Amino acid sequence: MALTFHHLIPRKVHRRARFKKHLTEEQRQAGIMICRLCHRGLHKLYNEMTLATRLNALEKLQADEAVQRHVEWVAKQKERR
Repeated sequence: MALTFHHLIPRKVHRRARFKKHLTEEQRQAGIMICRLCHRGLHKLYNEMTLATRLNALEKLQADEAVQRHVEWVAKQKERR
């Protein structure tokens, strides 16, 4: 399945003072490659601020129960092109 880039700090919040003041540009641009269905699911499960403040690292995403359930569901889906 094709992978997409997920910003660990969503781009929508990059300009907010909280993130601009405390994070470097490199930290704000950090991300992971995930499948399209997982990426879409993350943004349906959580808003940008929650992703930016609570789920801003791969380990945190992997530990989240809702994300785990979604990934399990995605794993059962047929591959789409």
